[in-house]
Amino acid sequence: MALIGASRYVTSVDRIDVDELVDEGVRCVLVDRDNTLVPRDTKVAPPEVLEWIGQLHEVGISTCMVSNNFHTNAVCASAAELGCKVVHHAMKPAPVAVKHALSTMGVRASEAVMVGDQLFTDMIAGNLAGVRTILVRPQSQTDLWYTLILRKVEHFFLRGVTFEGE
Repeated sequence: MALIGASRYVTSVDRIDVDELVDEGVRCVLVDRDNTLVPRDTKVAPPEVLEWIGQLHEVGISTCMVSNNFHTNAVCASAAELGCKVVHHAMKPAPVAVKHALSTMGVRASEAVMVGDQLFTDMIAGNLAGVRTILVRPQSQTDLWYTLILRKVEHFFLRGVTFEGE
């Protein structure tokens, strides 16, 4: 896997087939919060995300939210709502938080997948940590100013990529 890229590209988290993850030996899903699970403009996980997380838990796949967001209370509240463990202040693309999450969850990199909406944070962190990665489309167009700039650069790297579900 290249440093900049993902193992898979899917339109949204709820389009990631849970049975397929089981078949691939995934025991833990590491997942970004903002615009992956929770739209930045509402700050509440939509029902389809809640359902998808519930399906993961039903089949025995654990979840850990790995978020760069520095609003600890909001991140922890979202993680609690979704039944996820949490690593906040992740400083992605550095892989330290992803590796910490793997250790916390008691899984090897080969048993995990990192799901996120940003190529230059979530995917690079997952790739550096040696986990499979799934890039999803952001849930909303609302974002931090510097993320909006990075999205323009991402567009260059994602030209020609087809997202499953489009």
